[in-house]
Amino acid sequence: MKKSRCLMCLLVGLLVTGLVVGMTPTVSEAVTKISFWHAMSAKRMPAVNRIVEGFNAEHPDIQVEPQFSGKYKEVLAKAIAAARGGSPPHIVQVYEVGTQTMLDSGAIVPVFEIAKAGEIDWGDIIVPIKDYYAVGGKLYSMPFNSSTSILYYNKDLFKQAGLDPNKPPSTFAEMEEIGGKIVKSGVAPNAVSFGWPDWQFEQMHTLHKQFYANNENGRSARATTVLGNQEFGVKVVSEWTKWAEKGVFIYGGPEYSANKAFLAGKIAMLYQSTSSVGSISKAAKFEVGTSFLPRLEGYQKGNSVIGGATLWTMKGHSQKEYDAIWEFYKYLVRPEVSAQWHRDTGYFPSTNTAVKLLMDQGWFSENPNHVTAFLQILTGIKVPESQGVRLGPFVAIRQAFKTALEKSVQGQLTPKAAMEEYAAEANKLLKEYGELYQ
Repeated sequence: MKKSRCLMCLLVGLLVTGLVVGMTPTVSEAVTKISFWHAMSAKRMPAVNRIVEGFNAEHPDIQVEPQFSGKYKEVLAKAIAAARGGSPPHIVQVYEVGTQTMLDSGAIVPVFEIAKAGEIDWGDIIVPIKDYYAVGGKLYSMPFNSSTSILYYNKDLFKQAGLDPNKPPSTFAEMEEIGGKIVKSGVAPNAVSFGWPDWQFEQMHTLHKQFYANNENGRSARATTVLGNQEFGVKVVSEWTKWAEKGVFIYGGPEYSANKAFLAGKIAMLYQSTSSVGSISKAAKFEVGTSFLPRLEGYQKGNSVIGGATLWTMKGHSQKEYDAIWEFYKYLVRPEVSAQWHRDTGYFPSTNTAVKLLMDQGWFSENPNHVTAFLQILTGIKVPESQGVRLGPFVAIRQAFKTALEKSVQGQLTPKAAMEEYAAEANKLLKEYGELYQ
């Protein structure tokens, strides 16, 4: 009898085990997997993983799978190639200069089309972010890592140069004067450099209420001509070139290259993205100050412009997968998630509610360098000139500008000639792009 009972227990045990094993594939198949291609490397990757892990833990039936896919331009190229090859990711992070390319690609599903009414308060999205990525008042991509440019400065070097560490330059004239004193004092070889110099040129246009391209920066119709070779653009580059001649400005290379010179004390000031606030503050062995971008006198006020990237939803997936993507997007705009993303990276939180949460928690009081970007962009003036530029071949146009700027500050071309060369190349690229989408 005991043997029979033991045998029965063994049979039951084997049956249960068999059922569990047999059920495993079914459970696995029930999980909706969402591929998420992004460009967040180094210190920003853990911040992305933190978001994804939090979402996946709350949604056992959905598995978002983040994949670092290279720099921004590489992610954009890979995503378009994958779409044309019939195997697109579900979500792809594309920087702001890829907006027109994504709109023209035929490979995306606008975020408003997968949205479920009433589940996200679109009115809570920070206005400059919403304006940048909206077409006809509707969002086409999901706000994620937005930034703008601000001025960083080394308060210690200011003191050593006999300058007031609480009075950074607010105009071009003050930049030349203060920069000259820094160089003359010998505390640093040069005074200022730029991160993303091409983007800083765009920032100068939006900040001073100047269009960067025709057709309202490509927003009312595809742009066919850049305007950087007109009076304002030439004036800006002329000023920068004059600074370079006096040793005040030094060309620091693309993207984040100039951060190294700033952290090493080789320059006292840096124009850079707000996405560097966290990393610079942690790495600096000196007191870091931040301020608004200096303005050129004699021009109307506009606003700084959004940089960073958004998340685009790709075509070619099932409704179940789009429902899962929507759940992920809803998670991203939760105040606590968006606020944590800001704390981890320095990028703007995407909603006003998240900003209020950070204020209530005392974050900005304890970290005043993080509030500078908000004050700058929220006190700017909302005008068509500052709502963002849409150019199809934007990446190549930026490269053309960088090449021209280098020639100007190195004395190879006059500022006017450099801007004419840049504009000729940019307009050629726009013409070729326009012919593809007639």
